[in-house]
Amino acid sequence: MAFWHPRGWTLYRLLEDAVRAHVAAAGYREVRTPQLMRRPVWEKSGHWRAFEAGMFTLGRGADEAALKPVSCPGHIQLVRRMAPSWRDLPLRLAELGLVHRDEPSGTLHGLMRLRQFTQDDGHIFCAPDQVAGEVARFCRDLPAFYRRFGFDDVSVALSLRPEHRLGDDAWWDRAERELADVVAELGLPCEVQPGAGAIYGPKLEFVLRDRRGRPWQCGTIQLDFVMPQRFDLRYVDAGGERRHVVMLHRALFGSLERFLGIVLEHHGGALPAWLAPEQVAVVPVGAPHRALAAAVRDQLVGAGLRGRLDDGDATLSRRIAQAHLDGVPFVAVVGDRELRDGTLSLRGRDGQHTVARDEGVADLVRRCAVPAS
Repeated sequence: MAFWHPRGWTLYRLLEDAVRAHVAAAGYREVRTPQLMRRPVWEKSGHWRAFEAGMFTLGRGADEAALKPVSCPGHIQLVRRMAPSWRDLPLRLAELGLVHRDEPSGTLHGLMRLRQFTQDDGHIFCAPDQVAGEVARFCRDLPAFYRRFGFDDVSVALSLRPEHRLGDDAWWDRAERELADVVAELGLPCEVQPGAGAIYGPKLEFVLRDRRGRPWQCGTIQLDFVMPQRFDLRYVDAGGERRHVVMLHRALFGSLERFLGIVLEHHGGALPAWLAPEQVAVVPVGAPHRALAAAVRDQLVGAGLRGRLDDGDATLSRRIAQAHLDGVPFVAVVGDRELRDGTLSLRGRDGQHTVARDEGVADLVRRCAVPAS
């Protein structure tokens, strides 16, 4: 489980903000489900039989329970209580769900593989005739989301039924065919991965390549006819009949912690300005310039930027070098000229220039803005 220092926690919160904005724009409603649920829930979902060795369990007898490894059964409980009709569908729920999996110690690897991590878990509950539209919408929106983080090379894989699975083959035939049809309709090149699906349904997986060409599987959308039937989760159709919903499991990051590790690997610590923990370091040349430097830092923070004041006793060159080492994309130097002329001397990754203070702040706000999807 990770210990989050202030700069790392800032990055984590920025990932949260990005995914929250994306799912809100896509019509999801954010929810929160319990960390601990009793054994019968996990037996009905199929996780107790398939993943018991990887679950943190406690209690005995009627009190036996497990920390959640996924959020799906919790979302099903919410929808059951909502008792939706056809007018409510598609019903889209999202959760930044803290999950626990008892991974073998030899598989743990920094942020890439943890026993506690956060899934950007989302589920779409829909009617059968809405499946194709929802899957296509997800597939169309995802590449632009990844481009924000600097990933332009995104490929798709279709993962088919595993050997150990839930549900009968007729449902698997239908689910695999529907996902394949969406991919074909969108014209997406797609690698087929036999045996790599989830226990309850096939899935589309989105693979990013970093600047070294390494592949990372991140986003996924899974088509599930099985779990709604196991929980007897239904909606009322236009004719008054109670019919089983179809469930789509989807994630953008997969794991926030792992995605952050991938982003750091991709950018080598030189993060895009909008994502940097500190966006501007204000560096006074000497003691006579500290008051103005503090005022500049306050102006930057007031404009919505993440700024810091580097006014220690180290030399000017050492403080500038430390800011660059920390991956701060912009350094604002304040000396005699800036004090006299009301200017800022700005240093970025693309060079340096001097500009009027208010103009410089406005330029930094523009250059540090979150890119549009």
